Amino acid sequence: MKKFIFLALLCVVTVTSFSQKKIWSAKKANDWYKKQGWLVGANFLPSTAINQLEMWQAETYDANTIDKELGWAQGIGMNVMRVYLHDLAWKADPAGFKERMDNFLSIASRHKIKILFTILDDCWNPDAKIGTQPKPKPGVHNSGWVRSPSKNVHDSTLHWTYLEKYVKDVLTTFKDDKRILMWDLYNEPGNSGYDLGSFQLLKKMYLWAWSVRPSQPLTSATWYDNKVLNDYVLANSDIITFHNYSDTTSLQKELIAKTKMGRPVICSEYMARTNNSRFETHLPLFKKYKVGAINWGLVSGKSNTIFPWGSKEGSPEPKLWFHDVFRKDGTPYDSKETDLIKQLTSKK
Repeated sequence: MKKFIFLALLCVVTVTSFSQKKIWSAKKANDWYKKQGWLVGANFLPSTAINQLEMWQAETYDANTIDKELGWAQGIGMNVMRVYLHDLAWKADPAGFKERMDNFLSIASRHKIKILFTILDDCWNPDAKIGTQPKPKPGVHNSGWVRSPSKNVHDSTLHWTYLEKYVKDVLTTFKDDKRILMWDLYNEPGNSGYDLGSFQLLKKMYLWAWSVRPSQPLTSATWYDNKVLNDYVLANSDIITFHNYSDTTSLQKELIAKTKMGRPVICSEYMARTNNSRFETHLPLFKKYKVGAINWGLVSGKSNTIFPWGSKEGSPEPKLWFHDVFRKDGTPYDSKETDLIKQLTSKK
């Protein structure tokens, strides 16, 4: 009898697991991708925000700058932006946070730009706080960017109840919003030294998202050599996404490998000029392989991402920018680059 009960419970758990796992078929994913056209855009943070909280909090949400800067993106043919959310902005003001998301989507839609929202993030400063954000450290790359969730929440499952509410609330509210291209559930899980310490939260993110099952595709990008994390996201994402900040040899090798997997592929982070990851070398390859291309950074601003990773405080403006396309006044850093983007995205 005990053996029978155990087997019955095992069947229930197995059935439940499979019922929660609602991944798109490869055919559905490819049919969706064919309707999108070639996706080209940038990771977007308005130049007036130092991080995700300054972008989304009511006191510093800057619709005018967002409208202006997305207009510059539209002007060079960009049609997608990847944008980071933050759990604390939701926790402090769930209704207002979602209203600002809706406003942001309306602005983007007017510029014919679809949005890839990124929900969690393991990168940079460990302890985010709601309220006034720190001023940029001159010359320091991403001095104010904050992880979502903060390290103490990430490290303790006791805090995950509210994370689950956050994820499900946002996904449920916008699950059928056609202005949203897709959802990046977790940016660079394992970064900041977490490594496999992020694996359980990564798996929870997919379970929470599958319980809502938005009409938009779900993904999380491969970004470093960790077989456990990479195998999981590749097996469970509707659309394959990846990050590559290396040269064309590295990129082409990854493009060949990823496109052989039979699903649509989008590179959701690239372009670091001093790493030999550039528009002139990489965009033609993305177009050749029919892979979406989302570079890091649109407008030089408070995040200081024109400076390279590891830059020291007080560093002068580099002659060769690391990231970003436009100066704060809307002029291109390099008009040859913006001309190339226009040319490659032209439908003529």
